[in-house]
Amino acid sequence: MGMRETPRAGRLPVTNAAELSRVGLELIFERGFDAVTVDEIAAAAGIGRRTFFRYFPSKNDLPWGDFDALLERMRGHLAEVPPSVPLADALCDATMEFNRFPAEDLPQHRKRMAVLLGTPTLVAHSALRYEEWRRVVAEFAAGRLGTTPTSMLANTIGRACLAVTLAAYEHWLSDETSVLTELIRDGFAELHRVFGAGGDPSRTPEGNGST
Repeated sequence: MGMRETPRAGRLPVTNAAELSRVGLELIFERGFDAVTVDEIAAAAGIGRRTFFRYFPSKNDLPWGDFDALLERMRGHLAEVPPSVPLADALCDATMEFNRFPAEDLPQHRKRMAVLLGTPTLVAHSALRYEEWRRVVAEFAAGRLGTTPTSMLANTIGRACLAVTLAAYEHWLSDETSVLTELIRDGFAELHRVFGAGGDPSRTPEGNGST
């Protein structure tokens, strides 16, 4: 067996992924994602390098925190939605709940998302996480619509929900007065307005372009 890791001096070692993510993000916010090493994050968290990798497979995973737990919570939320609730309403509500955070956590979450959306190193890895999120949506939509999660319809719904969410985040990051969940709700409403049964909103009832 290898040598036993000893806690770093100066603080109690972290004991869960969420706390390790918080400690690592503090360093990343100060110096930038690419400038911070796994060893530095582990040292700041009072743990060893091997312990870091028990919580996260790579440094790229750290900004996401305990994302798997959030996905499971979203699955549970969707599983409890009554069949009488329209599919679009169910997905809008679930997306809002997934992205609802206590007021005291919003400043760090804003910085976290700025890192995830604005760091080129993380773009490819983020695509994997987005795919996991889309799969949860597609599975629920497929169950409602009697198709498979890999069907074009379910895949389209998953991608549309993700597009609304990312657009909401981009606006939220650029406007500190905005409310994230309200942006998501409005995004779903606008998507329905444009692609719903009402047709093209840019055209007048007579079919001519607006004046």
